[in-house]
Amino acid sequence: MKKTISIIKLVAFSTIITLACSNSIYAQKKGQVKMMHNASVKKLDIAKIEAILEMKGVENNGEFKITVPQNDLDIEVDGFKIIPPMGLGTWIAFTPSTDGAMIMGDIVITETDLKQVQFEVIKQGLTITAIHNHFVRNHPNVMYMHIGGSVPAEQMAMKAKAVLNKVKEMRGADPLKGTFAGRKVENTIDTKKLDAILGITGEMNNGVYKYTIGRPDAPITEHGIPISTFFGYNTWIAIQGTEEKAAIAGDFAMLEDEVAPVIKALIENGIEVVAVHNHMVQEKPHVFFLHYWAIGNAEELIKSLKIALSKTGKVGGMKMKH
Repeated sequence: MKKTISIIKLVAFSTIITLACSNSIYAQKKGQVKMMHNASVKKLDIAKIEAILEMKGVENNGEFKITVPQNDLDIEVDGFKIIPPMGLGTWIAFTPSTDGAMIMGDIVITETDLKQVQFEVIKQGLTITAIHNHFVRNHPNVMYMHIGGSVPAEQMAMKAKAVLNKVKEMRGADPLKGTFAGRKVENTIDTKKLDAILGITGEMNNGVYKYTIGRPDAPITEHGIPISTFFGYNTWIAIQGTEEKAAIAGDFAMLEDEVAPVIKALIENGIEVVAVHNHMVQEKPHVFFLHYWAIGNAEELIKSLKIALSKTGKVGGMKMKH
């Protein structure tokens, strides 16, 4: 009996050592990829990029991002107004690459914009990696088009500007300067209770309380370049309304084995899944994104989201605007 127990202990100890070594090797490889990437690229000249785009952005760890709230669109879903913090914003992010700069972007487009804007993307030599919805029953209808590319940084800024200018042309004005700039929605929810349920803190923006949760537990690369939360690789939750009648929307970032459990958890707990799709096409490992929508008691909605979050990796991470 003692001999059997000793063997079991030895096997368990060996397993722990193997796992520890595997984690160490994985962390070392991850660090090597990052070091190799950093060593082979030049820093972005953010001042030049901003000058070409004619707009200011945000810098984070050598990456750069512009966000264009779609203030010209009056979107409603099930009686709730959808404002930029609820997921109605175009963004384009730049990161250093061996070519100069790699971008990823998420362009908000109407049904009228779609054909001409996607033609402009291709004309500029960029790629379209996804076209999808965020909502259902939204009026008017909007879609989201993901774009990518890698060329010298100044050229990339000009290409990005051309795409944004095409959107302006199709809309007849700059979405940033639209009629609904600064619009606020009602929010009388006790957000501290929601924070306590999730164990993290969100940010209030014009009546939308939002959580952004990174995936540091599941690092990915696109064309060998590490993809950060700054590039939209995150799960987010946005909520507005009252304690008893709140609207919740957001996005889950999931590895392939997490997709089915997350969808099951959401649907079983009263959350409507409205889209499942990709953002990228060359990422390793593969990542899928899911959009959801629900109306109900604020605390119950957050509890339902927490159950779904438990089906993914580590809950927590960076807080930053999407």
